[in-house]
Amino acid sequence: MITTRQLRYFDALVRTGHFGRAAEEVGVSQPALSIQIRELEAALGGPLVDRGTTAHRLTPLGAEVAARAAGILTALRNLEDLAFVRGEVLTGPLSLGIIPTIAPYLLPRLMPVLAEHHPRLRLLLREAVTATVVDELKAGKLDAVVASLPLNEPEFDEAPAFVDRFLLAAPAGSPMAEAGEVSPGEVRAGDLLLLEDGHCLRDQALAVCGMIDPRRLRTFGATSLATILQLVAAGQGVTLLPEMAIDPGLRADRRLALVEFTQPQPGRTIGVAWRKGSPRDADFRALAAAITAAA
Repeated sequence: MITTRQLRYFDALVRTGHFGRAAEEVGVSQPALSIQIRELEAALGGPLVDRGTTAHRLTPLGAEVAARAAGILTALRNLEDLAFVRGEVLTGPLSLGIIPTIAPYLLPRLMPVLAEHHPRLRLLLREAVTATVVDELKAGKLDAVVASLPLNEPEFDEAPAFVDRFLLAAPAGSPMAEAGEVSPGEVRAGDLLLLEDGHCLRDQALAVCGMIDPRRLRTFGATSLATILQLVAAGQGVTLLPEMAIDPGLRADRRLALVEFTQPQPGRTIGVAWRKGSPRDADFRALAAAITAAA
């Protein structure tokens, strides 16, 4: 008899492509996971994984089972979510992923709003880059994510909350700081400081400054905007800064100048994404509304 445990283990193996990583994800030993996969294969009458290759490729039967298993597990998660649908939105636990270029600026504003208007909500937060929270949302480890939209994932629904425009942070006294306004095309690759690969803000900045060749950028491996801004303040270059990251302390820093871009001003859309078909659709739309109010 096929069990939901077997389907969960197989789904983890499909997503990770590795028995060890799949076992770690579901919290069991690798032999225990292998046994469950073998039992699933026995129940279905054929191998699901080609164990003769390092990559553990799926067999034709495995590919078909993987697609069906993902749908079954999504349906089960939606069934579990019904426990929290009682006519009142945003109650009970909600696992929320949020990306690092949003979390430290939005959460201090959002949490008091949620506490006031939705006191029965228990928010479980997970901060990680976009690719990670998207994968965890697909896997059911998160209920929703707050990120820059659109995520271009057909299995997600999305609700935009607000537009966060970009400004240019430049060293005080530099030519760009004195310009008043700059166009994205004036930003040179050799001057532009960006977060390391994996952060969507890096990709958005490159999209804004569309003529820049990423290969000409200087590599710092920075993982936070705070680090980038300290480098800018030290005269090492310029960066694109989301408006939501600007606080009174930053505006008071005499080493930095914040310069607006010419019209149309570039920006990013911040919002909420969740799996299609979730019974908690109203919860996630209410969360987007709360983010709008907080922002």
